[in-house]
Amino acid sequence: MINTITNYEKTKISMARIFLQYDQSAMIRKYSLEHDSDWLYITFVNRSYRISRKTGNIQWSANKFETVCEAGHDETMTIYDVLCYADDACHLSHEFVNISSLSSVRTGNLSQNSGFFQNTAEFFNGKTAELRNACIALSGKELGKGDVAFELKLFPFLPIIIRFWEADDEFPASLQILADKNILDYMHYETLMFALTHLFSRLKEEMRNEER
Repeated sequence: MINTITNYEKTKISMARIFLQYDQSAMIRKYSLEHDSDWLYITFVNRSYRISRKTGNIQWSANKFETVCEAGHDETMTIYDVLCYADDACHLSHEFVNISSLSSVRTGNLSQNSGFFQNTAEFFNGKTAELRNACIALSGKELGKGDVAFELKLFPFLPIIIRFWEADDEFPASLQILADKNILDYMHYETLMFALTHLFSRLKEEMRNEER
């Protein structure tokens, strides 16, 4: 039987090699990363990850790395981008903006009316209690304005806000994402899709856990 490698796997392998070309000491200083001789450690959407300093491979764990899982495509692409490509002087503006208003945005999957957001809003519709509990499980800070509104941490140094409104007789369910105005100093615009896809996946995972 022939084992075929998906394009996602090929991209992960390629990015691991690229990661090894970057100054890991600079990453540690920039983000105050925990580290040892073998691994760099980082938290992404309230989950612990480690990046091999020798191979670039990324793993995650829910139990302090007693058992580990290989990180998926969206996780690895986001983590590599933030570690390797962020501006040297990246810093928060502490001003939140709708991601559709970021200066580099023209059109695309992250525009407010895209199917990407609407499909997720429809999944959350009718599940406000479950969504709220999922945000709490991800260590979110509850906010006003919205049927469910929380500030969450993509990374410990990079917050994001999610606001959700239930459908009513006049309007469909609505989902709004606010990011720090300087978020594109930390990652490429295209990488935001990977980061948000993983964020929504983690929220859905916590909602399913609650149902069980």
